[in-house]
Amino acid sequence: METPIKKEIVDGLIAKMGIQDFAKATIREVKQVAAMAEKESGVEYIKMEMGIPGLPAAQVGVDAQIEALKAGIAHSYPDIQGYPELKKQASRFVKAFINLDVAAEGCVPVCGSMQGTFASFLTCSQSDPKKDTVLFIDPGFPVQKMQLQVQGVKYETFDVYDYRGSKLGPKLESYLSKENICAIVYSNPNNPAWICLNEDELKTIGTLATKYDCVVMEDLAYFAMDFRKDLSTPFQAPYQPSVGHYTDNYMLLISGSKAFSYAGERIGVVCISDKLFHRHYPALSARYEGLPFGLVFSTRMLYALSSGTSHSAQYAMAALLRSACDGTYNFRNDIIVYGQRAHKLKEIFTRHGFHIVYDRDLDQPIADGFYFTIGYKKMTSGELAKELMYYGVSAICLITTGSHQEGLRVCTSFIEDHQYAQLDERMAIFEANNP
Repeated sequence: METPIKKEIVDGLIAKMGIQDFAKATIREVKQVAAMAEKESGVEYIKMEMGIPGLPAAQVGVDAQIEALKAGIAHSYPDIQGYPELKKQASRFVKAFINLDVAAEGCVPVCGSMQGTFASFLTCSQSDPKKDTVLFIDPGFPVQKMQLQVQGVKYETFDVYDYRGSKLGPKLESYLSKENICAIVYSNPNNPAWICLNEDELKTIGTLATKYDCVVMEDLAYFAMDFRKDLSTPFQAPYQPSVGHYTDNYMLLISGSKAFSYAGERIGVVCISDKLFHRHYPALSARYEGLPFGLVFSTRMLYALSSGTSHSAQYAMAALLRSACDGTYNFRNDIIVYGQRAHKLKEIFTRHGFHIVYDRDLDQPIADGFYFTIGYKKMTSGELAKELMYYGVSAICLITTGSHQEGLRVCTSFIEDHQYAQLDERMAIFEANNP
């Protein structure tokens, strides 16, 4: 059967852009090919490549930011440590939804978790000259590795697919025992696999981080978005799982982008454990006038990067966290639509011969959320991604996320109601053409 978009159009655009291997095409390259093919063919693409929120920004934040701007806040520099009310509410939020005690002092606003990881990498990689390497529990967010490339910092990585549960400890220790790892990085829920590390796995990570004295950077970009459980009631179990219950060597990266759909204002908070915040590393003390870890992070790294975080956006984030803690705003109610979309999309794909690549959390089926992963029979990642472009479907290859599995990452954020029927129709043709 004829494909919805002529192959010559897609192939021509890929060649024109100079993409040698479509398996390694970046998110923005895939997006660009899709946009141009859509324009040239007149056929609407079902865009699943970009991890951008597809919902309106939370009104609580918008109102607070507007009021702050009206009050004249734009004229003054923010404190490098952050707006005091935001620091206070971030500390409350961590207690309310993770059940961890982190002092307001250690909750530092950043220009989104992207800047948070950049500054964290700088601080961790300079803490001990013997520890010059970052370890990623993959798959993960490709840009974090690019940040290390920019900094000239080494990294190691392994795909957690075959190392869940009791297998995780020995695998981690095989890296940590070399004594060169300064930080361990992962997201939970995971981008792109949507796996959620459980308490036993987090305990393993925390225990080994303490044993080998490295920092865990826990990326909570998709906070409380394991929709199998309702994690949105403040100061009441169940809580968002965290490594912070099992080690003092942690930094939590809490983003406004996904849970509050506040991506455009580049606002997040890095919450550093009390013990780590006040810890003196000889290498940092020598380089930065005797400052402890937390103050190196804020008064040196962040100050050098951006001299603080958007003042009005800090008022927005403070209001969002305060209303969530007060129970007057349930952010889960706004974003659970991502899980509902994933459920519908998975049903369509699997009915037409696709399989979910990362399909289980140990003994449980994977949650429905912002992302999921698909594969098709014996097709490689690159073959599948390119083939789907002929059917007006764009997604990125798992290889770009550090995964060793063949398949694609699918994002649910931009799916519109009319596109389920489109997808069903196109995947029926795809299945017929690829028996």
